[in-house]
Amino acid sequence: MSDAATLAGLDPTTLGDLLRVAGSPGFERWEDQIRRTGGCSDPIHLTGATKTVDRATGTVLHAYSTDAEPGGRLRVACGNRRASRCPSCAWTYAGDTYHLIRAGLTGDQTKNTPETVRDHPRVFATLTAPSFGPVHNRPDKGRRTCRCGVHHQEDAPELGTALDPERYDYAGAVLWNNHAGDLWRYVTIYLPRELAKRAGITQKALKEQLRVSYGKVAEYQKRGAIHFHAVIRFDGPDGPDTAPPAWATYDLLTDALRAAAARAEIVLDPVGDQPERVLRWGTQLDIKRIGAFGADEDLTEQAVASYVAKYATKAAETTGTVDRPIGNKEALVLLDVPDHPARLIAACLDLHALYPGRKLRDWAHMLGFRGHFSTKSRRYSTTLGALRQVRADYRAAQQRAALGLPDPDDHPEATTRVIAHWAYAGHGHTPGESWLAANIAREIQANRETAKEVRAELETEESWT
Repeated sequence: MSDAATLAGLDPTTLGDLLRVAGSPGFERWEDQIRRTGGCSDPIHLTGATKTVDRATGTVLHAYSTDAEPGGRLRVACGNRRASRCPSCAWTYAGDTYHLIRAGLTGDQTKNTPETVRDHPRVFATLTAPSFGPVHNRPDKGRRTCRCGVHHQEDAPELGTALDPERYDYAGAVLWNNHAGDLWRYVTIYLPRELAKRAGITQKALKEQLRVSYGKVAEYQKRGAIHFHAVIRFDGPDGPDTAPPAWATYDLLTDALRAAAARAEIVLDPVGDQPERVLRWGTQLDIKRIGAFGADEDLTEQAVASYVAKYATKAAETTGTVDRPIGNKEALVLLDVPDHPARLIAACLDLHALYPGRKLRDWAHMLGFRGHFSTKSRRYSTTLGALRQVRADYRAAQQRAALGLPDPDDHPEATTRVIAHWAYAGHGHTPGESWLAANIAREIQANRETAKEVRAELETEESWT
């Protein structure tokens, strides 16, 4: 497990429970369950039974019940994408997102995306929020002083917070976050229109020659404003399997995207003490050409996929808030939320009654943002569900082989029926189990990093031979 010094640093409750768990008769099986979840920090507990029956003879080929498991429960991974909730499951989610985005850049036949998409024009765009008031920052990466006259360090806690909290537009900030998903939807609506206008054809004719595919992820800036990173790609009329027309260039995509973003706006009528607001994207629209891996382009396919995957597991907690709903302002004090995010959360709670249907109170802990963090167009590449199904099928095949059950692909005549009943029985760990699971997760992560380094060394050696 760990050395004596580490154990000595545990509080008595955790240490006592740790010794209880490690000394229990079913510890090895419990440890095996947790390893199978990847060291999940909040596993789902299930009770039930399953049996596999030969349809032809009625013979029971395999039977399983949680009665023989530690505590009479089977533990499965929670699947939470948030790194703040479960680092292990978030790592899996980030990996799936990486493969989803990368497949849409490099192509992958196993993920229903041809390799020819590498030849399609594609960009990496970052759309940001407008200003709601001056904040502490590091101009030119700290080479110049902030407006407050201080050279802030890179990890300074005041970065992103308002220079003058009394004049900062906290209401405008959370309302913008709350409508950011709608602004993105308008971009996807206006982009084909702008493309058709620049190409001198109708939108119907555009669809017969060109499709636009995208994958995007949301990220919080230090000031608490959401912004989007998007991979946007031109395809032919039938999607990634067909090439876009020659006139569909990188410059055309860039120009049309800027026009679509500038055109997107949402008008909020005055209500209560709130004035009329026109919500738009900020002026800092960054669009970069994506180059092939190993090419001269600074922004490569692998770098883009890694960048998107990195932020797919993060949320508003990166700004200092919490990762669960907050029902009232008193909770802000109890949870010790820093002043800037606390003011944003308070603004959500104050505005909730003025904007019914926007669910600002429900999403106060997200600083008003209520959209999906990772989305894509239908034809961009594979889906997260498909990736999870491949993983589930692989594990099922391993289980069949271990139990000696017939593989339906190898023995189509061998038809079986699975009868199962499962019930939810709780979630999480006891204090000692939590400590052990965290150590298992770190061990698994270390092994993954080692394997990654070995693969990188082998690829380097192959490139030299």
